Amino acid sequence: MEEGFVPSTPMENYSFAVGQEFPDVKTFRRIIKEAAIAQHFELRIVKSDLIRYFAKCAKEGCPWRIRAVKLPNVPTFKIRSLEGTHTCGKNAQLGHHQASVDWIVAIIEERLRDNMNYKPKDILEDIQKQYGITIPYKQAWRAKERGLASIYGSSEEGYCLLPSYCEQIKGSNPGSVAQVFTTGADRRFHRVIVSFNALIHGFIHGCAPVLCLGALELKSKYLGSLLSITSFDADGGLFPVAYGIVDVETDDSWMWFLSEFQKLLVMGGVAPPQLTILSDGRRGIDDAVKRNFPAANHGVCLRYLTESMGREFKNSRLVHLLWKAGSSITTIAFRERMAEIEEVSADAARWIQKVPACRWAVPYIEGPRYGHLASNVEELSQWILDARELPIIQVMDRIHSKLMAEFKERSEKAAAWGSSILVPSAEKRMTEAVQLADAYRVLRSDEVEFEVLSADRSNIVNIGTRCCSCRDWQLHGIPCSHAAAAILSFRKDIHGYATEFFKVAKYQEAYSRPINPLPNKSQWSKAGEGLPDGSSGTVRPPTFRRPPGRPEKKRLCTEELPREKHIVHCSRCNQTGHYKRTCKAELIQSIEL
Repeated sequence: MEEGFVPSTPMENYSFAVGQEFPDVKTFRRIIKEAAIAQHFELRIVKSDLIRYFAKCAKEGCPWRIRAVKLPNVPTFKIRSLEGTHTCGKNAQLGHHQASVDWIVAIIEERLRDNMNYKPKDILEDIQKQYGITIPYKQAWRAKERGLASIYGSSEEGYCLLPSYCEQIKGSNPGSVAQVFTTGADRRFHRVIVSFNALIHGFIHGCAPVLCLGALELKSKYLGSLLSITSFDADGGLFPVAYGIVDVETDDSWMWFLSEFQKLLVMGGVAPPQLTILSDGRRGIDDAVKRNFPAANHGVCLRYLTESMGREFKNSRLVHLLWKAGSSITTIAFRERMAEIEEVSADAARWIQKVPACRWAVPYIEGPRYGHLASNVEELSQWILDARELPIIQVMDRIHSKLMAEFKERSEKAAAWGSSILVPSAEKRMTEAVQLADAYRVLRSDEVEFEVLSADRSNIVNIGTRCCSCRDWQLHGIPCSHAAAAILSFRKDIHGYATEFFKVAKYQEAYSRPINPLPNKSQWSKAGEGLPDGSSGTVRPPTFRRPPGRPEKKRLCTEELPREKHIVHCSRCNQTGHYKRTCKAELIQSIEL
């Protein structure tokens, strides 16, 4: 049994005696139910209310009886009589009528608080190990759903609190955007977008102008999708810029999301340099980018392409070759990798040729990417991966809490870098380039152009346009080994030739504004405030789309604990194998007469 799963009362303590007292009727009912489950006898309740309790063993012929009453003027319950001992025997392989959903919730609640990803199949196993009974999978699934609702609130409450939640974000973090949109006369949830002032400021003033678009399906009662826009800080870390939740991910929802984000950048006051946007390249996102950011370079995430090829052709070598082709520095190397792909699979070659090389391959890409060929939205997904089944408020609060922690930690880390010019990752790359440069010979053509000779080739470096014929400087924004050799040959400070996005000052500016906590729920404004039209009213959940219970096609069964086959019994002829409605006993008797 896993650590943390313990019964509320030790099994050896399930013994009763006349005169024994309990704090209140709820405690007595709980303990008597747990005793029945732990000792494997069915309980038949004859009478149970706030002042008395009378029950007996459900097995016919078993003499066990118990009676308890409430003492005057106190909530205490006391056992008045206890008769007989059990003669019904035990069967640890069967289920138990007292093992209700509420009882399971009481058993697993603490475990759910520590691990909201506690799976129904684990609940089945733990209860079987602890109590020796088997419960249906659906019962464990329902218990988990009810337990999560008890701890974190219901899905319906989450939507109702959204307007107040958005108001608290704007009140605690001035300049932030948090807005919920509804649809229909009954105010069904449609969309919500959030971007803290610290995120917009940090992106505009401290991050590379590279954006990643992504979506993550939620698994709560009403489903939905989390849309996100992320960037990279100077040290290559994930930097969320804006996020939102929509009832359904569609082309229209992406058009809305990018339109709202474009407004946020305008509100930021300073337009960022030309943007490079990475996504999965689907048509709807492509149209939304062209409409809202017509000057941006829209590329396809190389990780997405390689994973798609892996799913399509089930060949790990093809995946490796595609990644090599996409990250090749020169056109010659790219063509060689593409030729290898065609040798392995002509279908795979035709498949990848449908995606223009200028959108994913380094030799042809348009616009600077600063070494980022793949999106980082999966890192944001990891923040809420175990919270996808929770109400919408909990999902958004998880992101908020993570943002607060990350901003605080990274701000402190940046302060510890002291007088360093470049962030550690860029400094490391620069150091490696300088070490390689020692083996090169430099020929100066004029004030800005050089020819750098190595053992196997020569490269042309232009420090004026900050480019090298190997294209590594242009790709990463940090001088390559050839550029380092040229710069050092006339004793210039090499750090001054790195793109400003890799400087410590930029990193510090990205995290210069904190993300503040929100007040406790008890201090929130009334539900309904904060809607776009300024009116009040409760936000209702979107149209229900997920059927109750676990999908039939994914049902699990516990083969090691088979259920006893139900035997039907006829009340007319007292025979087994049929019901009264299909009984033929009278027909047979009439034929014999």
